[in-house]
Amino acid sequence: MHYFPILSGLFVALLMISQVTAIKPVDFGRLTVTGADVIFPLVYLMGDVLTEVYGFARSRIVIWTGLFANLMLSAALWFVGMMPPERGWLEQGGQAAWEMLLGFAPRIAVASLAAYLVGEFVNSYVLSRLKVAMRGRFLWVRTIGSSLIGQGVDTLIFFPIAYAGEWPWALILEIMAVAYVVKVGVEATMTPVTYAVVTFLKRKTGVDVYDYDTDFNPFRITLTENDQPGPSR
Repeated sequence: MHYFPILSGLFVALLMISQVTAIKPVDFGRLTVTGADVIFPLVYLMGDVLTEVYGFARSRIVIWTGLFANLMLSAALWFVGMMPPERGWLEQGGQAAWEMLLGFAPRIAVASLAAYLVGEFVNSYVLSRLKVAMRGRFLWVRTIGSSLIGQGVDTLIFFPIAYAGEWPWALILEIMAVAYVVKVGVEATMTPVTYAVVTFLKRKTGVDVYDYDTDFNPFRITLTENDQPGPSR
């Protein structure tokens, strides 16, 4: 079980990193995405690993932990941004740079948090159900299939909440399509890494949870006897 805290920490760290890297647009020829479109799929990859090995119930705890960490980050950035800047730093453009890069945008924050929470739970739920239905076979089908659905839900929630009324719908739909393809493509490309990590963890820990009797209520954060990891079934 000593790997679980490490994986949980990496999940939250990648989530925080993706929030910050979302600020920078990245140019790939004719395509423009954000840094988060490349980093955020790693959050889903880590979520796949957690659900595949430790089950939905423990992934649920990590997903909520990520949400609260995200809330703390947003609150801290807002609070520090509101504090009076030192005069020299202000005159050098420091405050303007801070507001451009880290300024608190409530609408974007709400869109991001809602998309993350729903998308991650959908991803974890689909992966867990597919594992039982496929009797633990075809990991690549489960990880890619759950990501197609989870990332789709994430994208459908984030962009309309964040930009409806601000951007033309044609532009929103175009960016949604590009972001979705990029995020799913990155995670699909990382499938061999997912296989390697999952295989290592199952071999080292002997844990391989099948969610036969799991309560899939996303708002339940306590573990029952049925949720305790045990040997492979």
